[in-house]
Amino acid sequence: MSFKRINDITGWVVFLIAAVVYTLTVEPTASFWDCGEFIAASYKLQVPHPPGAPIFLMVNRAFALLAGSDVTKVAFWINMQSVLTSAGASLFLFWTITLLGRKVFKKSAEQLVFGETFLLMGAGVVGALAYTFCDSAWWSAVEAEVYAMSSFFTAFVFWAILKWELIEDEAAANRWLIFTAYMIGLSTGVHLLNLVALPALGLVYYHKNYKFSVMGLLAALAISGAVILFIMLGVIPGLPSLAGSIEIFFVNSLGLPFNSGIIFFVLLFVGALVFGIYYTQKHQKVLWNTAILSFTFIIVGYSCYMLALVRSNFNPPINENDPSNVIEFVKYLKREQYGDRPLFFGPTFITQLVDTKRTTPVYLKGKDKYEIYDYKIEYVYEDRGQMLFPRLFSRQDNHPQLYRQKLGLRPDERPTFADNIKFLFTYQIGYMYFRYFGWNFIGRESDIEGAGTLTPVMAGKAVPAEVEHNRARNNFWALPLILGAVGLVFQFNRDKEGFGATFILYFLTGIALVLYLNSPPVEPRERDYIYVGSFYAFTIWIGLGVIALGDALLKYLKNSTTVAFAATAVSLIVPGIMLQQGYDDHDRSGRYMQVDWAKNLLNSCAPNAILFTGGDNDTFPLWYVQDVEGFRTDVRVCNLSLLGTEWYISQMKRKVYESEALPISLEEKNYKGKNEQIPVIENEAVKGGINLKQYMQLVKDENPAIQYAYGSEKLTILPSKTLVLPVDVNKVRSMGIVKTELQDSIKSEMVWSVNRGDLLKPDLIMLDMITNNNWERPIYFNTTLSQSSYLGLREYMQQEGYAMRLLPVRVQGARDGYVNSDIMFDNMLKKTFWRNTDNPKVYYDANYRALPTIVPRRAFLELAEQLMMEGKNDKAREVALFCLKVLPDQTIPYDLYTTPLVSVLLKTGDEKKGMEVAKIMGDRAVKNLDYYMQNDPQNDDSRLSMYILSQVANALKEAGKKEADAYEKVLNRYAPAFGGQ
Repeated sequence: MSFKRINDITGWVVFLIAAVVYTLTVEPTASFWDCGEFIAASYKLQVPHPPGAPIFLMVNRAFALLAGSDVTKVAFWINMQSVLTSAGASLFLFWTITLLGRKVFKKSAEQLVFGETFLLMGAGVVGALAYTFCDSAWWSAVEAEVYAMSSFFTAFVFWAILKWELIEDEAAANRWLIFTAYMIGLSTGVHLLNLVALPALGLVYYHKNYKFSVMGLLAALAISGAVILFIMLGVIPGLPSLAGSIEIFFVNSLGLPFNSGIIFFVLLFVGALVFGIYYTQKHQKVLWNTAILSFTFIIVGYSCYMLALVRSNFNPPINENDPSNVIEFVKYLKREQYGDRPLFFGPTFITQLVDTKRTTPVYLKGKDKYEIYDYKIEYVYEDRGQMLFPRLFSRQDNHPQLYRQKLGLRPDERPTFADNIKFLFTYQIGYMYFRYFGWNFIGRESDIEGAGTLTPVMAGKAVPAEVEHNRARNNFWALPLILGAVGLVFQFNRDKEGFGATFILYFLTGIALVLYLNSPPVEPRERDYIYVGSFYAFTIWIGLGVIALGDALLKYLKNSTTVAFAATAVSLIVPGIMLQQGYDDHDRSGRYMQVDWAKNLLNSCAPNAILFTGGDNDTFPLWYVQDVEGFRTDVRVCNLSLLGTEWYISQMKRKVYESEALPISLEEKNYKGKNEQIPVIENEAVKGGINLKQYMQLVKDENPAIQYAYGSEKLTILPSKTLVLPVDVNKVRSMGIVKTELQDSIKSEMVWSVNRGDLLKPDLIMLDMITNNNWERPIYFNTTLSQSSYLGLREYMQQEGYAMRLLPVRVQGARDGYVNSDIMFDNMLKKTFWRNTDNPKVYYDANYRALPTIVPRRAFLELAEQLMMEGKNDKAREVALFCLKVLPDQTIPYDLYTTPLVSVLLKTGDEKKGMEVAKIMGDRAVKNLDYYMQNDPQNDDSRLSMYILSQVANALKEAGKKEADAYEKVLNRYAPAFGGQ
């Protein structure tokens, strides 16, 4: 059998193994974070957050068709796209390793003996499966995120580069280059990370066509880097920007109709490409012809972004940034909403902002021309504190303190350049890269946020209970790291050209990416998936380590086939242990909690409700269940993080599905480029608070009475923190939205104080909705919002489940709202979904042990305590038992919101279950305290354990249980370390 046939068959076997494992562990529905948004956007070809990933969406749409008429299977089939593209990445990784292995042997395929072929296959299998089962790749392979498909394109492009190197015929080789360029163009429609493979192409091209020299090598790298910058700056944002400038000139200066400039630009650009191809072909300029053709095919691939422009003009329900015209389309492609961070020179967190400058005008499409409605702002900082290569800069309020904590700086101490470099190496490279690297090739402590690398030395040491039994506690005994290090040294010694290409891929997708991203001192979640390209490159060295091992064995075993078998058999331990350790924490089969959480939140709302939410995990699962499964489309989800953008406000003023337009009275002139911030400037003439209806009319009229001159601008102000909203008492009573016993609490005015400083645009729009709604649509707030998001209205809210309803009723003593036990009991026990939450075989990682479990447990507890206050002990016990049934300790370990249920159960007559929960939580808290007080006293975890243990002890003591004594002894023993409390 020929080498090619063996290589092809073995590669496809690797693909099959990867596909089977990924399929067995794939998420059956939409995961948290961006997955819900991507699945919803893919299913109906909508417009997700910039820059949109159009190729990803279109491929996903094709996979969604496999679900047929069963909309509940759409997410599964879109997740299967990630399964297959990830398996495809493993396939091309296998072929990449065998290509690089042949370079090590310095033999053609025909010259290889069977033993060498066997060893190459073993190297490819071990390296490819090590990537398949590494933590970060496996994570992305089983959910609908862009990183799986991005890895596929990276793997394909790197393999294609090495494949091109072997082609001797120039014409065939050039065609292969053009095809590779087209794939690079397509990859930009998934993620820009794939562009960093270009320097590897530059190195391979240089080594194939030129004699080696240091200057030549540096020139090849410089040209490759220039090509990346040209595509990232000159093509992706540059071409649309140029088109936009020409369009504005044609319309505004020449008086031509809309789109005339775009048509001119497209004709000119295409004409230039056609002429360049024709001219270079006619004059036999092969290199330039190939370059222009390659650029043309990159543009053809990049043209997929027209999807966002086309679909946006149809106003789909998800239409982020509304890139429906060339001006907005350019901003969408340039990701302007995310801002930027200084890379080469700039301020630190202590540098004071001294001025702002208007720079480039921002245009909006008017009736007959493009109108300037704002200017981009350039921030001017004082010279003091600025430095080269700044790593210590962020404008978020809590970040300066975090920088100081991580660097050990005193409150008045100024950071130096040495501190700057220390932060780079200890946090950005050490914590935010090599910690993740360790997860993949050494071991992982747990899935708890901030978990470190589990080294062999640490494996046998005592750990807290929640870590000891954590399924993500994976110990690889550093075997992948060792084999990869051996392969790295071996390739460097045997094939410096191949090593250079592999190393540049590893560096650019790892350390260089760290330098470019310039991470702040805290991230909203772990970011290991960003660096999966470098982990991919390292597994190439793991594969080559097999060849290195075989080379070492040749000194003792002369038969090459025996050597190949022995080296492969020993090395298979590496992917074997990665599979064995990683399977249980990467198995997402049977996990529906995130979607059920979204349904339960929507079912907490009355018909035709408005629901205010906050972050991604509060919102994207809701988008998924509404847009894909068609669940509770009468509820309008209103994300407060997006409500400060003009495009989102305009969308909220349109009907979507069964939800009518939201009651927003403000017009575009009131919020487009205006009212970003509303300063609170108290006016002594405003007595008793400001009438909200009158105030919103003043805002709408842009009345000078509420405007304040700030430089050349006029800002709308809030003249009083006390707000007054008139209430039609008779109308509210007739609507029956307030429970009978609270009817007398309805007053003719709602009066409250805003619990923050200056208001922002989302706050203004929210107040506008509340003012103009007239109680006609139920208004709800998600219970996961920050306290400042409620604008001081919590005391006017009625809890009905996972959400709180705004009503014109204030209950005495209920500062954080009150519980409507009748509605909440019905919503929580009869209208909720709990698929597999009681199945101990299903794995729930830290994300699932937080939002979708803490919120319902807290809600169940508040409901049970309210029922007890009302003397409904039987119902309170039923609520407590239901909570423990659907969220048992075996699947979701009990937390601080479970502890008070011990008291509920003991007081309502179920001593058996109460004592069972008390023992589980009490014993676990004791074990945790014993660990923390010896290893890390007075940290947040030790304080939490003390709190839980004290709650358990108090509940048992109140019930007269002698078991409280043992727990109190532990509390007394450790109390001095906490100030005696």
